[in-house]
Amino acid sequence: MVPLKIKNKILGGKRISEEDALLLFETEDIFTLGALACHVAEKKNKKKAYFIRNRHINPTNICVNRCRFCAFSRSKGEEGSYELTLKEVISRLKTQNSKLKTAVTEVHIVGGLHPEWPLSYYMKMLSSIKKHFPALHIKAFTAVEIDYFSRISGLTLSDTLKAMKKSGLGSMPGGGAEIFRESIRDRLCPEKISGERWLEVMETAHKTGIRTNATMLYGHVEDIADRVDHLSRLRSLQDRTRGFQAFIPLAYQPRNTEIEGSYTSGIDDLKTVAVSRIFLDNFAHIKAYWIMLGEKISQLSLKFGADDIDGTIIEEKIAHSAGGLTAGHLTAEQLVNLIQKAGRIPVERDSFYRVVRKYT
Repeated sequence: MVPLKIKNKILGGKRISEEDALLLFETEDIFTLGALACHVAEKKNKKKAYFIRNRHINPTNICVNRCRFCAFSRSKGEEGSYELTLKEVISRLKTQNSKLKTAVTEVHIVGGLHPEWPLSYYMKMLSSIKKHFPALHIKAFTAVEIDYFSRISGLTLSDTLKAMKKSGLGSMPGGGAEIFRESIRDRLCPEKISGERWLEVMETAHKTGIRTNATMLYGHVEDIADRVDHLSRLRSLQDRTRGFQAFIPLAYQPRNTEIEGSYTSGIDDLKTVAVSRIFLDNFAHIKAYWIMLGEKISQLSLKFGADDIDGTIIEEKIAHSAGGLTAGHLTAEQLVNLIQKAGRIPVERDSFYRVVRKYT
């Protein structure tokens, strides 16, 4: 059972502690947990559930790092490696209308840390996209990529972010966070920036006026205490900056990875969404990322505290390299149907959660 003391805190709108969050993760009373998370979500967003018409572009899988959980990265010249030219990036965006039968409003760009591309290449990518698609919002580059751009260019984090923003960067995704605790991070991705550095990059982005998302990769070698520590650090940064738009718990995909393991369970997925919604009281939105959770668990997540299921996506490569089981994309009509059948009101949004269309 969910302890009455914790239940009263949640219903009273009070912040729960890390110890409370651990007890929520341990409870077998998943229906009460879901109802409490749903209560918190509805206080923030009523019965609305958001989606966006977006697409993903991963410019390269060539990467100087070798994260043990990643099935996407390759070395230059290795079989399966690729690198898109700027012309190919623009070409992919030009074909979006025929795939979706409508224009997307956001492009999501993340990729490997290419050993040869300078900062100017990424700036030119941004400016070229804005030149061809001036109305398109560009959400691009994880904190890990921004740190890499800063190091290869010799610029400070602040100056790197200002240069990217001037070139057309509109916001940043939340990838690369994984799990912050050092002992776990050393097992997952020893070459990647530390959790502290990830938080520093995001804090700098927020101070530069760039809104971001935040993520947590769960279901690999961490335990629930590591998850709560991760959530706590995000909550503390959000208290200072208010720059995070949404939190996305990312379910580990095990195939073709060095650490292997198994897929997460539906129960764990729903618990993680629910505890995240309750604990992250200063986050406006919790996203159920259907690419990793699957369509049905994402739909159920709308009853467990989530209020966003991402978007049309198109051509996602990273999760699918590790055995992602979902389709490559969904249409807006399919997303509306998923949301409506969960008893929620579908709201098409822009990149800053402004309403584009509300479906009655």
